[in-house]
Amino acid sequence: MDALELARSVIETEIAALQEIIGNLDEQLPAAVKALQTTLDHHGKIVVVGIGKSGNIGHKLAATLNSTGATAVVLNSQNALHGDLGLVSDGDSILLLSQSGETDEILDLLPYLKRFQVHFITLTGKIESTLAQQSDFILNTSVPREACPLNLAPTSSSTAMLAMGDALAMTLLEARGFTEEDFARFHPGGSLGRAL
Repeated sequence: MDALELARSVIETEIAALQEIIGNLDEQLPAAVKALQTTLDHHGKIVVVGIGKSGNIGHKLAATLNSTGATAVVLNSQNALHGDLGLVSDGDSILLLSQSGETDEILDLLPYLKRFQVHFITLTGKIESTLAQQSDFILNTSVPREACPLNLAPTSSSTAMLAMGDALAMTLLEARGFTEEDFARFHPGGSLGRAL
């Protein structure tokens, strides 16, 4: 397979993954949005936890939430066990990202997070996983296969998680009545700030 053919195949596989997660959407998403809205209405925050590629997606999702007026922080699971649990408060919502739903670092952290009165929202490709079973809301990011020719490197799965996170953030934005004027308050600089 030549480079262009492979590149097209990668993109087509990721498009198929996105079509798959559209079919995965169910009432868990609006329920999760309602939980997040309740958290924010009571001046709580959204705590995002992920490892590896899921952690990278988590950083982007937290940035999107913050830029749309939904206070979010990223909690490093290893540092959490050494004092960073101070980021978490009763009334927060915990957004857990793990494609396998069996990520040791997150599962090790879970009992300590459960000491708080929080909602657990999980984005995972394995809805029967340990993490999913411990969650209040599950957003299904399962995909038919990775775009990697070896079906190993997170590609389709990370794209699906990113898109599901964006769907969650934009649905939350709409539910909260977030306006262009609100958006401008958080974007004073750059081309977006100038345009607004």
